[in-house]
Amino acid sequence: MSARPETPLLDQVTLPEDLKRFSDRELAQLADELRAETISVVSETGGHLGAGLGVVELTVALHAVFDLPQDKLIWDVGHQSYPHKILTGRRDRIRTLRQQGGISGFTKRSESVFDPFGAAHSSTSISAALGFAVARDLGGECEGGLGDVVAVIGDGAITAGMAYEAMNNAGHLGKRMFVILNDNDMSIAPPVGALSVYLSRLYAGAPFQELKTAAKAATSLLPQPFRAGAKRTREALKGLAMGGTLFEQLGFSYVGPIDGHDMDQLLPLLRSLRERATGPVLLHVNTKKGKGYAPAEAAYDKGHATAKFDVTTGKQKKAKSNAPSYTSVFSDALLEVAAEDSRICAVTAAMPDGTGLKRFAERYPSRCFDVAIAEQHGVTFSAALAAGGMKPFCAIYSTFLQRGYDQVVHDVAIQRLPVRFAIDRAGLVGADGATHAGSFDIAYLANLPGMVVMAAADEAELKHMVATAAAYDAGPIAFRYPRGEAVGVELPERGEILEIGKGRMVQAGARVALLSFGTRLEETKKAAEALAVQGITPTIADARFAKPLDKSLILDLAAKHEALITIEEGAVGGFGSHVAQLLAEEGVFDAGLKYRSMVLPDVFIDQASPKAMYDVAAMNAEHIEAKVLDVLGHA
Repeated sequence: MSARPETPLLDQVTLPEDLKRFSDRELAQLADELRAETISVVSETGGHLGAGLGVVELTVALHAVFDLPQDKLIWDVGHQSYPHKILTGRRDRIRTLRQQGGISGFTKRSESVFDPFGAAHSSTSISAALGFAVARDLGGECEGGLGDVVAVIGDGAITAGMAYEAMNNAGHLGKRMFVILNDNDMSIAPPVGALSVYLSRLYAGAPFQELKTAAKAATSLLPQPFRAGAKRTREALKGLAMGGTLFEQLGFSYVGPIDGHDMDQLLPLLRSLRERATGPVLLHVNTKKGKGYAPAEAAYDKGHATAKFDVTTGKQKKAKSNAPSYTSVFSDALLEVAAEDSRICAVTAAMPDGTGLKRFAERYPSRCFDVAIAEQHGVTFSAALAAGGMKPFCAIYSTFLQRGYDQVVHDVAIQRLPVRFAIDRAGLVGADGATHAGSFDIAYLANLPGMVVMAAADEAELKHMVATAAAYDAGPIAFRYPRGEAVGVELPERGEILEIGKGRMVQAGARVALLSFGTRLEETKKAAEALAVQGITPTIADARFAKPLDKSLILDLAAKHEALITIEEGAVGGFGSHVAQLLAEEGVFDAGLKYRSMVLPDVFIDQASPKAMYDVAAMNAEHIEAKVLDVLGHA
């Protein structure tokens, strides 16, 4: 373990009010100590490093100037909130970050009064800030009180439509509130789109002229890396009103850009804004993701997400894997089918690395589209690609596809357009916790007419499903797979095109049939081994499809066994519910079949290892074994 840094000023801070007694010079030193502490913490816990390092000075300044928790500080996404947590009474627990029973890697209302609004998905902060501002002016009450409201949003998150919906509404209502645009030209992947170009060209031609002087926010005072970009923006976006910026047209007073690492700019400007603002204000702050830690600054993703690492070298301490990740298997399989069909293209919403599309983008740049944090647009864009004769693979995490659900229904399913949904992070995902769990996609997709829904039991099955999706043109098709290491089965040379709606038998047995949908199949096999010792040999089948169901397989299992148990990594209302509906309609329950459905419980499960989370869900091998013994009447 690396030696922990010396932090004499930080050691005097328990709550934000402790910052009030420091001079500006001491606050600058505190920022240095806070950065060192953040690096030390993440080196031990792993997590999101670069985002927090980029806002250290801004975090210190905001906590020193505003009166938290009465003033509400809302961090968009929350990747950058680790320094905030250290300053708000959680330093003693910060090294439990993202661990079972520890503190969350995101802001969380139940964790602290200093987290007034939870986050983990992007672009919600301005809507939340406006809600608090309106509640304040209507006389609302909440824990900590209601004063000023500050939203901090990144240049990646602000590209999402929800941020503009909120700004449009905020400008119309004219409520006093502050939006800080944390512009580091780097969200997770480099931000894309015309708005990012616009931000890189924007300049400090805004009202509050006297504040700019007081805060030394003139372009000439920006550090050299920021100065060139600011100078390029002498021509604001053509077509907007004379002298106005995009934000001013939305009703905000625009200030900036300023150097977000210069406390001599941040502190006086924030104090002046707090003293003088009457309506919505947007402060544009230039920062550097990974600031102050050379390995993060040098990394492609600026140290966005990291395993535990050596502070001196930055080298990550990753356990050696015994099998490829599901994401890499998908990536390889997609490249293989794309090599044979020039109509295959790929769409991602600001996650080219996380979804495995980075290599596809490198090999087929004209066929890969990063639409930014815009899942709604990405789904409809994919729908029209399909309508135009292409074969789009829309690769979006299960939890993020929720953000584009109306488009899945209205633009894809109703029109029966053959969009292929590659749904990563299915099931419980570990350290990111409930906000990133893929709990609901089986239910929200399998209830759509004409939708094909598959789940891979292992990496070989995933390769088959990529090939199946590529070949399927009759309508939309989805396949889901979890985060992390696959099973370790041998991969076929080519993916096999599966018959739609047909499962497979894994093991023949008697009395009880276990019908698995997805990667709980391995746990099901382990349960069967334990049951065999007790003289029970269950039949095991892999459903492969939740929609359409393999009716003949399911009815055959029901006819030949006393009991049928379904197992899936999803919430109630999914695969098991569809099986129960089929059995009910076919009159199978009338004949006395014992039926059980193992699904995720009706709670949001906090972060832990995936195994520990599935223990909470009671869906590991020992739980399947216990369910079989119970249904068969064994003590």
